[in-house]
Amino acid sequence: MRILLFLLVAALMAGGCASSPSGSSAVTRRWRPLFDGHSLEGWVQRGGSALYRVDKGEIVGTSVPNTANSFLCTGRDYRNFILELEFKVATNLNSGVQIRSQELTSAQEITWEGKVIKIPAGRVHGYQVEIDPSDRAWTAGIYDESRRGWLNDLKANEPARRAFKQGAWNRLRVEARGPSIKTWLNGVPAADLQDGLTPSGFIGLQVHGVGAKTEPLEVRWRQIRILELP
Repeated sequence: MRILLFLLVAALMAGGCASSPSGSSAVTRRWRPLFDGHSLEGWVQRGGSALYRVDKGEIVGTSVPNTANSFLCTGRDYRNFILELEFKVATNLNSGVQIRSQELTSAQEITWEGKVIKIPAGRVHGYQVEIDPSDRAWTAGIYDESRRGWLNDLKANEPARRAFKQGAWNRLRVEARGPSIKTWLNGVPAADLQDGLTPSGFIGLQVHGVGAKTEPLEVRWRQIRILELP
């Protein structure tokens, strides 16, 4: 009887292990692409009038003169997630990836550290993971677009500043879990922010305004995928 009981328990444990895949394989099945590789279906342009198109399986954002910051945004909001993508940017074009961002139909005021901040209607605002090819090299730092400004720059993170590859593809990873937002650039830890002002919002690909400059500047994104978390 004891032998039969032992065999039954062992079988049940083996069956349970077989039905529960390893963490890595389970995570792999839950990743979802945000870009289908051939169209901008599921994306909405907000803000300025920069040009967005698909080329060679990549989303390409091109600057145009005399327009505001432009954003190609997901059609739905995300709360807790891991976002991964690759980007390549012109050496003289600022860009970024919006997360938990919003665009309101009416103006809003918020109070932050004793200051009243006015957010106009129709203005894209929220957390931005910076793409900064300048000598400052704050790529993967966190900026609060059209709201509070820099929240977590890379002044004190020299390894992350050195991780940026000029004129080449760079890999960005963002983890947003509750008030925690962390970033990695090419596998190097970059920003580590605790901030709970905006718990959810859309994801957006920014082409920064270039003023009156007529030279078209490009930023490219590819392999954009998201893993939603509880």
